[in-house]
Amino acid sequence: PRPGQPDLAPVAHAALPWLIHNVVTTPCQGGGFLGQQFDPFEINADLPSLHYQVEMLRRLDQLSPDRMQHRRDLLSRLDVIHTAISNPQAIRLNEYSRRAVELLDSTALHTALDISQESAATRERYGLTAPAAQPGDGAAAGAAGRDLRGQNLLLARRLVEAGVPFVNVNDFRQQGQNWDSHADNFGQNKKYLLPQADRALAALIQDLEERGLLESTLVVATGEFGRTPTINAGAGRDHWPDCYSLVLAGGGINGGQVFGSSDRIGAYPETDPVTPADLAATIFWRFGIDPATEVRDTTGRPHRIATGEPIRRLFG
Repeated sequence: PRPGQPDLAPVAHAALPWLIHNVVTTPCQGGGFLGQQFDPFEINADLPSLHYQVEMLRRLDQLSPDRMQHRRDLLSRLDVIHTAISNPQAIRLNEYSRRAVELLDSTALHTALDISQESAATRERYGLTAPAAQPGDGAAAGAAGRDLRGQNLLLARRLVEAGVPFVNVNDFRQQGQNWDSHADNFGQNKKYLLPQADRALAALIQDLEERGLLESTLVVATGEFGRTPTINAGAGRDHWPDCYSLVLAGGGINGGQVFGSSDRIGAYPETDPVTPADLAATIFWRFGIDPATEVRDTTGRPHRIATGEPIRRLFG
């Protein structure tokens, strides 16, 4: 935790949702070969709601602190039996239960997740309402005019402020509008996607700076690939992994610079090409972790945490 902040339950990685439902379940968001203990703490909630609550952490009215303690005492007595017979599954379950109780008891975590403590002006600064109301579709039906992206980033700032070292905001889809623009690329970006993203990301960076957190927080805004330099028959752009851009801010970055360039149609890098492995190495290196560090998976197999090289020229 930061100086002056209460202790926070051990949340090393938080993932914030897309749409009105929870995080998309994709391999890149889990603990991977490190095991399930490194999976993110996924937050189920309707962030754009003025009465937002994290239901999974809300204690039932009939479950008093005394009753909760009695349950823990009983569980502890049962744990002694499981430990005595060396049941691996029971031991793992015991660890998950212990961590769950820590989360339930963590006042600091509950406070960090309580986005309603932010002023109406701050929530609107991040985009509580969308600049262009839209009907939404599928799971976003009925979400017209609400901006989940901005509230996700506001909650991310609160988690950073509370001391969570890694926060991932999955911005796959907002109110039915999709960055995967195989059709109507320009209309979707101009009307729905870019205005909200610009507003929310700018608010996050400015807010972190005003609170003295930007220098110690590296903000990375990126997708997993780019879009084709050609336009398809549906006025869309398809998947293109060979060339795309990302934004870095804070964390000691020298602002206002452009690193690298593409050819004239944005198809391939022309100068200073950077790979995803280089980006990963840069993030680790910036915060004092050697990219050549090896970790072992659940089978004991060694893996280097990043195979690329840090982009040191980005920093002062």
